[in-house]
Amino acid sequence: MTISILDIDIGKNSCSVVGVDDKGAVIVRRTMRRQTLIEFVGKMPACIIAMEACCGAHHLGRLFAARGHEVRLMSPEYVRPYIKAQKNDDRDAEGIAEAASRPTMRFVDLKSEEQLDIQSLHRVRSRLVAQRTTLINQIRAILLERGLIFAAGRRKLEVALDVLPGDQRATLSPRMHQLIVELRNEWKVLDKHLKVILRAPEQVLELDHRVIEIWSMTTRRHG
Repeated sequence: MTISILDIDIGKNSCSVVGVDDKGAVIVRRTMRRQTLIEFVGKMPACIIAMEACCGAHHLGRLFAARGHEVRLMSPEYVRPYIKAQKNDDRDAEGIAEAASRPTMRFVDLKSEEQLDIQSLHRVRSRLVAQRTTLINQIRAILLERGLIFAAGRRKLEVALDVLPGDQRATLSPRMHQLIVELRNEWKVLDKHLKVILRAPEQVLELDHRVIEIWSMTTRRHG
């Protein structure tokens, strides 16, 4: 019996594996840890390996592709309609098998390590920007409750906070004044982290100029 498509449902500690032949009949059904899975796939004849494009899939995909297998990654939202009722890991793997065999299925390109580095930097940057926005909104709300209204814009608020101690309108209690100082210092720390992230592609990654240009265009507004 020859496995035509090997379908893997990736878990945190173990993976559910379902192998089907060229007629779609299940001939292998196993649960194994990742290292065991890598060794198992390494001994198999070349076949199609299908997985959802989730965390860890690109790493495994590169390992399997290096061993001569055809890797097909699919967005989870495209796989979901093929999963039967009473969801579990085995049925998830069967659903992946059925989805991978569809001629109209759209597959996700296997990302290189450099592409994943850029993606990780984008995600960290997005989290830091969201934290900074939340912090700025909180500072504005605290000051607004005390009758202090500042012009819209991050830069304008920065300038206003730097001169706040000398502002005659600022009748803040010592406790609130200290709180604003601490929040402003927290804001500066976030800005420092963001500057490091924005410089990362040029200083840490060995990327071509086009990738760096795209990174710069997408992050310039948050500099």
